[in-house]
Amino acid sequence: MTNPLQPRPKQDGRHTPNLWPVWLVAPGALLLVGAAALGLYHGAELLLASETTGRTPVKVQDVISTTVTVLTLIGAVLAALYAYRKQLLDEGTSHRADSTQLTERYAKAAEQLGHEQAAVRLAGVYAMARLADDWPEQRQVCVDVLCAYLRMPYETDPAGPGFRHGEREVRLTIIRTIRSHLQDPSAVTTWCGLDLAFTGATFDGGDFSGATFTGGRIDFFGSTFCGGRIDFSRSTFSGGEVFFRGSTFSAAEIDFTGSTYSGGRVDFSCSTFAGGEAHFSRSTYSGGGVGFTGSTFSGGRVYFESSTYSGGHVHFSHSTYSGGRISFERSKFTGGEVSFSASTFSGSNVSFADCTYDSGWVFFSDSALSAGQVRFDRSTFRGGEVSFASLQFTGSHVSFAASTYQGGEISFYESDVHPAATIQWGPFRAIPVNHP
Repeated sequence: MTNPLQPRPKQDGRHTPNLWPVWLVAPGALLLVGAAALGLYHGAELLLASETTGRTPVKVQDVISTTVTVLTLIGAVLAALYAYRKQLLDEGTSHRADSTQLTERYAKAAEQLGHEQAAVRLAGVYAMARLADDWPEQRQVCVDVLCAYLRMPYETDPAGPGFRHGEREVRLTIIRTIRSHLQDPSAVTTWCGLDLAFTGATFDGGDFSGATFTGGRIDFFGSTFCGGRIDFSRSTFSGGEVFFRGSTFSAAEIDFTGSTYSGGRVDFSCSTFAGGEAHFSRSTYSGGGVGFTGSTFSGGRVYFESSTYSGGHVHFSHSTYSGGRISFERSKFTGGEVSFSASTFSGSNVSFADCTYDSGWVFFSDSALSAGQVRFDRSTFRGGEVSFASLQFTGSHVSFAASTYQGGEISFYESDVHPAATIQWGPFRAIPVNHP
């Protein structure tokens, strides 16, 4: 048998406070009020009697009047408590109604996203985004659904099996919706700080320009950028983790121009740039870590021009440059650490022309230059440390022509120069052929 004095267990989804049974509370309340009234009557009589000692005896009407006044005050307090209790009940009812409505909206939006007609799927995108704004407690869940849609198999070729008309517009709309919620981290409906999982997704366009990545985990791991323009220009990476590791950039134009990397971690490691264009120009690296470690540049054009490296760690080490054009021209190295160590230059045109080295550390050590061109023309070396130690000049064309050395530490320690290499040493003392 259930103990009526034991509070009922809390139920998931309830917003209503637990109440004692009425048949138990009502008699108890009557007994308490009666006892309080009797006690107040006698107490008031004794109090008034003590105050009128030696004078006219206390009238019964005065005792009753005092008792009624005190009871009235107690009644007012009890009425206020009852009103508060009733408000809690009303709020519980309202919360349950809101929860039911939000759940129904979620189910409807999810159903629309799975519809065969693109127009209905578009409506589902807007419905899910609006629901995320209205439902902060489940905002991450709603965003997860939109990201999951982008991770689904996607046929970009109109003649390919599984191609769906209107699907590209649905996907571009999801990307624009996410972008619009990453503009202002202080907005009430911001999605900054949430996790965004695009693992293995296929992108043939999309606008993330001006987005602010300040927290959470943004995962493009293993994604494919195969066409159109993917715009990350003017983005800010100041916290959290952003992963492009293992991605493939094969025929798209991807734009990170004017981005700021001031904290957190952004990882492009083991990515492949095999075609199209990738723009990282006019970017600022002032903190955190940015990694292109182990990447392959085998075609297309990749631009890092006019960027500033003033802090943090930027790693291009263990990468392979076997085709296309990669440009770091007019960049400034004023702090932090930038590493191209242990990389292989076997056929690309890589340019560091017109760069300025003021401070910080830049490493090309242990790399192999076997083909193609690597140019440092018209650069200025006036501070910091630039290391070409243990470099293998085996067959490429390397030029320091018209460069200026004004200070700092430049090291070619234990570098090997093969007869097939063509080197213009510029302001540096030439290293004679020392390896057959």
